[in-house]
Amino acid sequence: MEKLKKTEKKWKGSALSKEYILSPDELRSLQMVLLEMLLELDRICKLRNIKYCIFAGTMLGAVRHGGFIPWDDDLDVAMMRAEYIKLRDACKNDLDESRFFFQDNTTDPHYRWGYGRIRRKNSEFVRVGQEHMKMHTGIFLDIFPLDGVPEFAPLRGMHNFYCFILRKLLYAEAGRKTGKTALTRAWYSLLNKVPHTWTFRRVYKLTTKWKSSRLVRHLGFPQPKGRVYGFNRVWFEVVSDVGFEGYFFPGNLDYDSFLTYHYGDYMQIPPSEKRHWHPVSKFMLPIVTTLPEQAQLCSYLPHRLYHNAQLCLADVQQ
Repeated sequence: MEKLKKTEKKWKGSALSKEYILSPDELRSLQMVLLEMLLELDRICKLRNIKYCIFAGTMLGAVRHGGFIPWDDDLDVAMMRAEYIKLRDACKNDLDESRFFFQDNTTDPHYRWGYGRIRRKNSEFVRVGQEHMKMHTGIFLDIFPLDGVPEFAPLRGMHNFYCFILRKLLYAEAGRKTGKTALTRAWYSLLNKVPHTWTFRRVYKLTTKWKSSRLVRHLGFPQPKGRVYGFNRVWFEVVSDVGFEGYFFPGNLDYDSFLTYHYGDYMQIPPSEKRHWHPVSKFMLPIVTTLPEQAQLCSYLPHRLYHNAQLCLADVQQ
């Protein structure tokens, strides 16, 4: 058992609210809580034969760093919609509810995103500008259900635009506070008058279509820049174990094609000014997380990649 200690709070000014700046120790402790949640999800998926894979920056971190990207503060997994429904049902009985809460709009009426999360109880992780939202908070792992995209090329643009509209309707509750201009905030306030239950019904109607299409996407989240129409379905249906923080989790078998499509030259470590994280205004770690005392970073990687990861981590800690 590893005890996660609170550290002294540090703040900097923000146009919205004060931002909590995580120390390097707090960031690493946060990553260990995320790993704890991933291990719980993996346990349930193995128990119920649910297929998933680590996704986006988490997959990138596995390949490039052997674990978390050193400055990363979240963790993503993806699965096909049918697998997501199986997971949501399994969590009703199998999830350790003393530590975790499965969250989507079916379990939390105030939740406004088009994908699910596992939340860590007895913790806080509130993003700047979302303090007013009434949904359950806490450190979270994102779970992206994937749905089909039209095969007919002209329909793909219409489908993408429709997803954009639905996403903005769901985001409106946050956008009315986080919009960069008064006009943007007023526009989101107007959109927020549309009942989110109406929007979710439209999202779910889309999930019933194109179940065998070549391309898939997450309907409630923007696609990577320049990749608006979707990912190859096979990347999520053909998986293989990949090392991550000393454990093995399902990842894309053809990870090179997926990461190149998503990030371009994915082995190139970005300069410090292009590294992104999520500003938070409220942050609290759980007192205890169920993990070994030390995670094994990059233990299976070639020495060159391990060295790059260590340099990157040292840069974050400066």
